[in-house]
Amino acid sequence: MDDLKNIIESLLFVAEAPLSIERLKQITAAETKEIREALEALSNEYDARKGGFLLREVAGGYQIRTRPEYVDWIKRLLQPNPPRFSKAAMETLAIIAYKQPIIRSEVENIRGVDCGGVLRLLLERKLIRILGRKEIPGRPLIYATTKQFLEMFDLKDLKDLPTPKEIEEFGKSSADISTEQAVSDRSDAPDGSDQPEEPGINADVGENT
Repeated sequence: MDDLKNIIESLLFVAEAPLSIERLKQITAAETKEIREALEALSNEYDARKGGFLLREVAGGYQIRTRPEYVDWIKRLLQPNPPRFSKAAMETLAIIAYKQPIIRSEVENIRGVDCGGVLRLLLERKLIRILGRKEIPGRPLIYATTKQFLEMFDLKDLKDLPTPKEIEEFGKSSADISTEQAVSDRSDAPDGSDQPEEPGINADVGENT
């Protein structure tokens, strides 16, 4: 199929979610090798052109995505309201991502607090899903992450999650940068500016922690 590459490009362009090799085979009736070659050709073309978008393998499929360096311009056009998650939601999601499949009591044992409300929120946002019930007394629900989770965090699969060592190294790097910035800000400040702020002046008050 001479125009397979163009057909796949048009499918990727209109698709709302990443398209897997199997889905592309169903639509085009092409062989896996032909589809992979077409995808590779498209990816090479986008990389060579250095245009506004690229082809990424994400969430078990392929998707045309805008380049990260142009995100500020896209925000000006779309003015999106990005989903905001509480610290509790992010902690719970991280536990499920790394420990899945997992039941509610196991999540709560790790966090030390009730997680019922947070789990419902993550289910509503389609970031986690129910796999079934565990064959133990009470038959609790089993939770795991979804393809939408992979898509949101730009992950090809769960193997792309950072390892605990990488997270630890990132945390140390961030702490070092913050310390250097604090020292720089203090040394550049005029006399007396390093004194604590008076209560109520440019200070956040009443914030729950």
